[in-house]
Order: sequence, then C-alpha cells, then structure tokens
Amino acid sequence: MPLAETVEHTLRRYAMLTGGETVLVGVSGGADSVALLVSLLEIAATWRLKLHVLHVDHGLRPDSAAAAEFVERVGARLGVPVDVARVRVGRGSVEAAARAARHAALAAAADRVGATRIALGHTADDQAETVLMRLIEGTGVRGLAGIPALRGRIIRPLIEARHRDAVTMLEAAGLPWVEDPSNADPKFFRNRVRHELLPLLGSAFDPEIVQRLAAVARAARQSVETLEQVGARELARLADRGEDGLTLSRAALGDLPVAVAAEVLRAAAAGLGSRAPLRAWGHRGLRRVLAPLPPRRPFRLGGVVVEVSGDRVRVAAAALPPLSARVLDLPGRVELPEIGRALEARVATAAAYALPRDAERAVFDADRLPSRLLVRPRRRGDRLSAFGGGERRLKSLLIDAKIPRWERGRVPVVEADGEIVWVAGLRRAAAAPVTPATRCVLELHLVALA
Repeated sequence: MPLAETVEHTLRRYAMLTGGETVLVGVSGGADSVALLVSLLEIAATWRLKLHVLHVDHGLRPDSAAAAEFVERVGARLGVPVDVARVRVGRGSVEAAARAARHAALAAAADRVGATRIALGHTADDQAETVLMRLIEGTGVRGLAGIPALRGRIIRPLIEARHRDAVTMLEAAGLPWVEDPSNADPKFFRNRVRHELLPLLGSAFDPEIVQRLAAVARAARQSVETLEQVGARELARLADRGEDGLTLSRAALGDLPVAVAAEVLRAAAAGLGSRAPLRAWGHRGLRRVLAPLPPRRPFRLGGVVVEVSGDRVRVAAAALPPLSARVLDLPGRVELPEIGRALEARVATAAAYALPRDAERAVFDADRLPSRLLVRPRRRGDRLSAFGGGERRLKSLLIDAKIPRWERGRVPVVEADGEIVWVAGLRRAAAAPVTPATRCVLELHLVALA
C-alpha cells in the first residue's frame, strides 16, 4: 500500500482529522518526518488541509543549524511554510528534557499559526521499540500501550507504517533526508534496542516482530482506554469537588477493583496537573491511602497533595492554608480570608434580644468578656470548658464532629483572656453565660466573606 494510503487509513481509523484543519507538521529532517510531510501534501487537497512546518533546533549538536537549513530548503521545494524554533534543553535526562522542550515549542507554534492538530512522524518501528523498552524495564498495561496514535492535539499518521516504507517513498520521489548521528550512538537504550535487539528477534524468532509488538500496543491501548472510561465514571460518582481539590471515600475506593481504584486516584490527580503514572498511584498512592493505619500527615505524589482523615481522602494541588490569628474588637468584624468567612460581633440589650438557634451564632454576657477577643487556629493541648459542664480536649471535639484533618487548623477558635469561649460553628464554652441578670448580649456570628 502506498504510504499516502496508509496515512489516510490511519487518519480515519483513529479519527485524527475530519477535513479542513490547519496542521502543524513537526519535521526533524529525518526520513520519517519528511515522508510524513510529503504524504500529507499528497492528500491535502482532498482533505482540505492547510500545512505548516516547524523544525525544533535543540542545539545539542554542532551541526544542528545545518539540519534546520535543510528543512527550510525542503519546505521551499514543497511550497510549505517553515518555522524554526531554537530551544534550550533543561537538566536531567537529555532525551526527556529535549522531548519536553520540543513539545513546548510545538504547542506554542500551533497556537501561533492556529493549528488544531500537530502531526509527528512516529512509525510502527518506533512503537515496537517503545513497547520492547518498557517490557524490559518492567511495566504495566499502560506502558505496553506505547505511543498513542492520538493524544490531545498530537496525531501520529505514520504509527501503522514502517520506517522502510518512508525511505522507499523518498527514494522513489528523489527527495533527500538527513540522518541524526545520535541515532547510532549505543549509549542510548533505544538505539541498542533498534540496532541490536529488534534485528535479533526478527532474524531468530519472527520476521514480523515489529508488527507483533505494534499489535500488542494496540490491544493494550484499548484496555487502557477502557480503564480510563471506567475510572472517569467512578470518579464522577464518588468525588466531592471543591475549588481547591476533591475528596473521596476510602471505603468506596476499597470496594473497587485495585486497578480501577488506582485509576480513580490517577485521574483525580491528573485533573490537577499531575503527570505521575498509574503504577505510582497503584503501588504507592493506593497502598498508603487504603492502609489499615493510613498516614496522619499529607504526602505528595506526582506533584499533588494527598491527605487521609477517617474515611475521607483529599487530593489537591496544595495543602489548605491554616488560619492566622487576628484580634476582634467588640463590637466589630474580622475577616478570615483563609476560609472565606468573617466573624462579626454585635452588642444588643438583653431585653430586646431573642436567643438564636443557629450553630454559626453564639451569645454571651457582654459585661463578662473583655473588649477584645482573639480569633486563632487550634493549638496543641487546647481544652474547652464546655457549656453544660465538663472539660473536653479540643482535638477530641473536632474528631467527634468529623472535621477532617486538613480543616482542623482552619476552624476559628475564639479566646478571651487566654480562655476558649467558642469553637466557631461547633461548640460554645461555659464562659460568660446569658442569665436573667444579663444587661447586654454579645452575639458572635460566623458569616460568608462577601
């Protein structure tokens, strides 16, 4: 099958394009990317495509500028506009850092030219190498799924074509390409798999090893997509969403199959920007979350914060900010922006006042309190002389009220001359009770911050 026909088949199979799109084509100058550009040009009129080319110069080789000039000449010969993006590769793994810089440049260029799709030249050979590398390293089904044919704006129209088909097309058309010398460097794992292991497997075991491994990737990808669909459905069913994260039930997670529970956590974190793989959530996250004695402190995984309290699990971008201590003048108002609330204090004559039945209001004998109160977060060892008798540890009160750990440092504690008089919204202390002898009533009211 001619390469352009294979490309059209792949475009339709994975619904990569519908027609009429602007497509940014990443062209390195190698045979695969040049063949991708030529194939897309062959079908551009039929599919009503508008093509742009981006070459990313990583600056990792002394002759990198020559590759950029080559791509510009190819673009001029084929009548396709070419941009060159020169990037700086960050620290760490050269391959990973270069890939991150390249994808960032592609995304920026696509935005600039209005491209709804970014086409990359990965082939079935790249897919087979990836599957084999991950199998050697030890991976799960997501790793075996290899390189996705379609993810977001990125499409890979050559994912079911062979590298040799790309070379054959270019030779027949009399079009040149450039070889990246680093593709032959055996210090890179992929190169050893490409030049040593795959040829050995092909000659000693199965000449169609590339197609076999690509088929494994397709089957694994179907399983991954099914898992993601089930995980998304369970996440929607179980999650209580807030502005800063979401919470889930430990018991409900524990009732799910392990793979689904791990996917629910991964999907929750991914919605907050995490890129940690499923195995991290399955092996570390889920094990810690569902442990008989789960962690008492928040832990980070994949760039997000996970907290456990009783039956609740919180997944968020960051820990919630604790309440800061503030002074409340009587009468007056103090804002508590950390929790989106304010505490208001007003004084009224007792004779004209009706006692409220509202957990967010507390009433005191104004003459038995100082003119200033302290509003603060809880402290270690806090105790409360409860209204109606008895002394309680504040920690026990918050636990009994089912306040999760991440909210306990945000519950306003109102203090008068060193004594707790009210745990706002939860419990009044015995101090300064309203009696028949009370002349003036102090009402404290916890309100939403406007």
